[in-house]
Amino acid sequence: MEMNELQTLRHSASHVLAQAVKRLYPDAKLAIGPAIDTGFYYDFDTEHTFTREDLDALEKEMKKIAKENLKIERFELPRDEALELMKDEPYKVELINELPEGEVISFYKQGDFVDLCAGPHVNYTSKIKAYKLLSATGAYWRGDEKNKMLQRIYGTAFMNKTELEEHLEKLEEAKKRDHNKLGRELELFTTVDYIGQGLPVMLPKGARVIQLLQRWVEDEEQKRGWQLTKTPLMAKSDLYKISGHWDHYKDGMFVLGDEEKDKEVFALRPMTCPFQYQAFLNRGRSYRDLPMRLNETSTLFRNEASGEMHGLIRVRQFTISEGHLMCTPEQLEDEFKGCLELTNYMLETLGLKEDVSYRFSQWDPDNREKYIGTQEQWDEAQGVMKTILDDLGIEYKIGIGEAAFYGPKLDIQIKNVHGKEDTLITIQIDQMLAEKFGMEYVDKDGTKKKPYIIHRTSIGCYERTLALLIEKYAGAFPTWLAPVQIKMLPIADRHLDYVYEVKKKLEENGIIRIEVDDRSEKLGYKLREAQLEKVPYMIVVGDKDIENGTVSVRSRKEGDMGPKAVDEFIAMIKEEIETKRR
Repeated sequence: MEMNELQTLRHSASHVLAQAVKRLYPDAKLAIGPAIDTGFYYDFDTEHTFTREDLDALEKEMKKIAKENLKIERFELPRDEALELMKDEPYKVELINELPEGEVISFYKQGDFVDLCAGPHVNYTSKIKAYKLLSATGAYWRGDEKNKMLQRIYGTAFMNKTELEEHLEKLEEAKKRDHNKLGRELELFTTVDYIGQGLPVMLPKGARVIQLLQRWVEDEEQKRGWQLTKTPLMAKSDLYKISGHWDHYKDGMFVLGDEEKDKEVFALRPMTCPFQYQAFLNRGRSYRDLPMRLNETSTLFRNEASGEMHGLIRVRQFTISEGHLMCTPEQLEDEFKGCLELTNYMLETLGLKEDVSYRFSQWDPDNREKYIGTQEQWDEAQGVMKTILDDLGIEYKIGIGEAAFYGPKLDIQIKNVHGKEDTLITIQIDQMLAEKFGMEYVDKDGTKKKPYIIHRTSIGCYERTLALLIEKYAGAFPTWLAPVQIKMLPIADRHLDYVYEVKKKLEENGIIRIEVDDRSEKLGYKLREAQLEKVPYMIVVGDKDIENGTVSVRSRKEGDMGPKAVDEFIAMIKEEIETKRR
């Protein structure tokens, strides 16, 4: 990959970091240190665990290296000399040994520091002036948990100090919005060590947001012709052997029992498709039954690696708006379009549409063990999907090797506040699993045919969506989604009867997520607390309100809105909730 000027600078900064580490920790072994979208990192094998104080010391050493104005020079060596030069660096030796015969083996030297590297780099270390070491974490060598855990230091670098300071300000804002921090502070969820990693506990407010999303999704799907199913959370291994999950996904499943000892072995479901197919298979089908759209709010279980866990974004138990659609080849494009329209409506309503990108995930023909089906089947499925995506005018990038084991997919990608990209929603085309399960329909001409299957989610995983909404809105959810929509704040105890009268009237109009703060605290204190809880509306009630039949309204967005007649306030907030205004 060709590097631009900034990437080259960052790549060089990673080498300066590695040189600083070698100066302060001579026994540390070097792994790899690439430039990345947000800066750079370098992995080290060392018994030492880097702290913030260590990073500060390394920054000072990097400053010295920059001041020394060392020339960064490239040179090449034959394989045997390269191995001799790197004999004390086992990770570099491994990389050299993997290079094909005849490949150029290049190094870069700056002062007494030499690193195996393809480059390019800046000419002198003095060019690296605006940089910051951000964090240190564990990382498996080559991202494989079977390998040794290394120490990874993340940093960033820019062409000048102004750009660096702007970036660091953005990082501070990202930290404030991080759902892992904010979600706990707002009491949306928690995690407990003795329950387990990747198994969050939804607290009442977080559970309420997910319930609101779930009801909205199920109602919207019903309007669009989707039929609800409810299927088991586990099944015998026999089911997963038919679908192919046992051969292609078993490492990602929670298996209950031992195949060698137990007569029956069960596994928790990692996805719902083989269960939902049973609704299609329940009786004979004809073309008149198609398209058959089956949806389910599915709780799934995936045995994610411990290093992959992150708050609500990557978990081991999660709930998904899952659906499977059986259709004829002629219906495929319209049905795919309908699935995409549904997801776009969901994203638009939630305010996430502007943040997503699209990836056409294809198989890797050089790694066929990962997939079922023939070259011809994959060519056909991917050809059909390309035609559909191009007809719909979707701008997408291609992800080789990112397909499901049974078919290509459109992945709707989104980044969290730290820039880490994850899949939020998928729409997949599958012509393989119908054959495995013997799914057939009788066509108009009386012949039996296999349906195309579309696997899709409409809003994705609820936990991940909640995490992204926390970050998008910094915890200040739109009124229709807010776990508490209104805080009622009586100025004194004598105002409580009126407060509860107004509360009852609001509830009769369907506005039910209301809390009354009747503590004997000063009004200013109660207002500040409600603001910290990100409540959309605060209603203050005093003597004048009782006299005039009003409520004094304070909006999270607009501040003090003054006194309003109760019916006027009800009409205002009802309209905001019903239109799902953001």
